[in-house]
Amino acid sequence: MSQSPLDAVRALAEQLTRTVTAAADLLRSGRYVDLAGLDTQVGALCARSLDLPPDEGRRVRPWLVGLSGGVEALSQALTARRAE
Repeated sequence: MSQSPLDAVRALAEQLTRTVTAAADLLRSGRYVDLAGLDTQVGALCARSLDLPPDEGRRVRPWLVGLSGGVEALSQALTARRAE
């Protein structure tokens, strides 16, 4: 059975949140992280979110906010890494 568009957006948001969190953790521990393709995946998530009907689009907001927080943490880890 195929996923609904809303379920697909939720799954992608959760996957990207886990990826971004893991990348930030690795950076903080001094490891190298390859982020190639992350921007493409985030772009796909944004496009899929915008394709949802308005009521469903509002339901994905918490997932996107969570991902945004993860991206912010990753950005801080990258900044700290560059400062070393």
